[in-house]
Amino acid sequence: MATLIGRQITQRIQARLLHRTADSAPGDGYFDDFYHQLMTSSWPMLLVGVVAAFIVANGLFALGYLIAGGIDNARHGSFADAFFFSVQTMATIGYGKMVPATVVANLLASSEAVTGLLTFAMVTGLVFSKFSRPTARVRFTRNAVIAVRDGVPSLMFRMANVRANQIVEAQIHVVFARQESTLEGEEVRRFYDLELTRLRNAIFNYSWTAIHPINLNSPLYGATAESLSASGAQIVVSLTGLDDTFSQTVYARYYYDAEDIIWGARLAEISKRTPDGEFMLDFTHYDEVVRAALPPPEIARLE
Repeated sequence: MATLIGRQITQRIQARLLHRTADSAPGDGYFDDFYHQLMTSSWPMLLVGVVAAFIVANGLFALGYLIAGGIDNARHGSFADAFFFSVQTMATIGYGKMVPATVVANLLASSEAVTGLLTFAMVTGLVFSKFSRPTARVRFTRNAVIAVRDGVPSLMFRMANVRANQIVEAQIHVVFARQESTLEGEEVRRFYDLELTRLRNAIFNYSWTAIHPINLNSPLYGATAESLSASGAQIVVSLTGLDDTFSQTVYARYYYDAEDIIWGARLAEISKRTPDGEFMLDFTHYDEVVRAALPPPEIARLE
């Protein structure tokens, strides 16, 4: 989830990538970083793209065979025969019923064989890289909360590792962003690093509640739900750590808008003990909040 400004930036980037204009600068087009686009796309989108490219490539070669007219045992003018002959050639199936009969058709078949060989090699590498890339499966609570914790007004949210492994040496970085005005009246977007009571976790295996004390040094000191909403405030959480299965760094990120912060609430308890004494997490109440004492009014600044 992003603020209006974050969504507008995302939409502008997507529009720039998908609708490149003549006056676009180099590097603005979707295909200028095509490998990255494929690596970051979802599995369904990647598979749809591969299938579409396969169909288009065979369709183009089929048109070439129809123009050359050099396929024995194919029906005259049949695009279907030419297409399936192209599929057999590209996939090196070679049933032998339809064969190229002219020099031009043989040249096309040779070109298609090389194209298929290179294409399958690239797709295999892409699929393997995407499949083997480690990703963190960290679940963040839907809302952040602000309430008194150990006598101190605090911003809190929770993370949980939903994989049956450990994220070693996990650490989080929390940034608070909002619109502000300079002394000259210029509107700027400013970012503040939020101090946490605990920013590292040697073994992130279960649940982790991040706590930011709202003291005199906090950019949230004196803020209200209305002021955060008016300034387009947003909290960005980044988590990094080492996956103990792949021994590679994994990342996770989440955004909290001003509307996602609940004042005067705490996160519901999810840790439980089974009858045999084992520790477990009850994810059925993971996103639930419980009403709690609001921060004392004296933390508000006098305007």
